[in-house]
Amino acid sequence: MFKDIRSLARAWDQRGELVRVKKPVSKKLELARVQRALEGKPVLFENIKENPGWMVVGNVVSTRDLVAEALGTSKEELMFRLAEAIENRKANEWVDSPPCQEVVEKQVELDSLPIVTHYPTDGGPYIASGVTIIEDPELGYNACFHRLMQTGRNTFTARIIERRGTDTALKKVDGDLPAVIAVGAPVQLLVGASISPAPDVNELEIANALADLPLARAVTNGLPVPAYAEVILEGRITKKKDAEGPFVDLTGTIDPERQQPVIEIDAVTHRKDPLWHSLLPASNEHKILMGMPREPTIYKKVKEAGVDVKNVLITPGGCSWLHGIVQINRREPDDPRKAIEAAFQGHKSMKHVFIVDPDVNIYDPNEVEWAMATRFQAGRDLYLYPDQPGSSLDPSGEHPPGQKARTDKAGFDLTIPWGKDPGMFKRLDAGKLNLEDYLG
Repeated sequence: MFKDIRSLARAWDQRGELVRVKKPVSKKLELARVQRALEGKPVLFENIKENPGWMVVGNVVSTRDLVAEALGTSKEELMFRLAEAIENRKANEWVDSPPCQEVVEKQVELDSLPIVTHYPTDGGPYIASGVTIIEDPELGYNACFHRLMQTGRNTFTARIIERRGTDTALKKVDGDLPAVIAVGAPVQLLVGASISPAPDVNELEIANALADLPLARAVTNGLPVPAYAEVILEGRITKKKDAEGPFVDLTGTIDPERQQPVIEIDAVTHRKDPLWHSLLPASNEHKILMGMPREPTIYKKVKEAGVDVKNVLITPGGCSWLHGIVQINRREPDDPRKAIEAAFQGHKSMKHVFIVDPDVNIYDPNEVEWAMATRFQAGRDLYLYPDQPGSSLDPSGEHPPGQKARTDKAGFDLTIPWGKDPGMFKRLDAGKLNLEDYLG
């Protein structure tokens, strides 16, 4: 396991897996285009035209294998590690003189940071990789992602979803809500902050259960900051509002402009040779951090429904948000229906869910499609749930102003039909052959 993203980058570099871009690139659109072209490969931009002396790292968690490496596990075990960390949180260690405060700047000039403009349609430069930490006066610490659009020398407009953690905390205080934003955070915090547990659950302790996450106190407001983050922005979420957006969101479609809260930054602290983390919206990195943390909640609900669940995957093809696969060991005729309905409870934004047998590799879309082709009958195995609460990220749904989005949902039972001879549905196993014996 790795305590920070720079040690991860060092390991990739030693193995020849880190792509180094030495040519000067602009943080305005050019960097994002190169990063997208290198999807799935960690990349280090060594020369930012507008910000000499800064380096930018991207595609940090752009594959499940990269996430697994950072957390010291395998992609097949990731979901189980997340589930264990949610159930067995671990109190964080507190340290003094953390690396993230090697340099303290109280004269804030956000243009001095390599904040990236990702797409021509964006409302401005955005931080998409920042983990925001606040303290609810009743519930305690909360760590989560808010996209931040730079609007001035020391201001952002933040997309803060109504009736969720930060929004409810902001409504409980009379004035501003103190906040810190970690950029270049350790992977365990990126993953922990992506989980949406109960409101009184501290995501910092979930992250610490995944891998050690020591904390320190922020310079200006005393909030917890990850000691080994690269950059910390310290400030306040105000009651003022300004335009936020447009923004290319998870599905690759454009989220429109809204009036959202303004964040004022009072100080910037960072390491002496900081790495700025560029998380490209609508990329694999964005999708993994959105979808993967929903897998343990689905797993838990299906298990609670009495179904022998083996694994869960939120699929990249479903924008890592709208589609899921649940692998079960079918013991009763009604298990697929139970699994479908429980899965929708475990991830309420999911639109389609596919139930498969243990012999189907959920990480191979061809195997899942094979199961649909050979084990599924629409008249028998399709479960429809019309006009359900859905996701605001699904452009095909209904989006009444000020109300929850609505959509039709469907579950697909791709398991071997109950009562049929299982032998009819098994695939040929031709065994393995070492071609070197013949071609070497």
